[in-house]
Amino acid sequence: MKKTEPGSVRPNPADPGEVDYRSLAEFRYAIRKFLAFSETAAGEAGLTAQQHQAILTIKGLGEGDGLSVGELATRLLVRHHTAAELANRLEEAGLVKRRQDPNDGRRVLLSLTPEGEKRLLSLSSMHLDEIGLMAPQLVSILARLSGREGTAR
Repeated sequence: MKKTEPGSVRPNPADPGEVDYRSLAEFRYAIRKFLAFSETAAGEAGLTAQQHQAILTIKGLGEGDGLSVGELATRLLVRHHTAAELANRLEEAGLVKRRQDPNDGRRVLLSLTPEGEKRLLSLSSMHLDEIGLMAPQLVSILARLSGREGTAR
């Protein structure tokens, strides 16, 4: 068995190689491009990116009765009071309505108003089109990254 020189670093096959660094950089760039697109689209619809994320989360994850403020906070990775303030702004804008949870009077459930539904429909259509355009690049990058199998490249 060959000995390693003192002070030298023996490469670990699980360490990232050049292809991994390139793929990670391409992945981050694709994410930034999508987020920039999303922020611009939300702004053109009269929403902040966070407001768009909130109405999408309420629609996408609010099972029937709506989504609680706590669940919204969890999904948006914000504190409860931040989600509550966001819900207030969305309600003032006529995009969200609140109601008491019929099963737990302490909880408030959020759901979209017809105006919230209308704005989300338009934004979601645009986002799905953009994802369709980006999909081949993202699939290629993810295939390279997921196929690492513990070897440096």
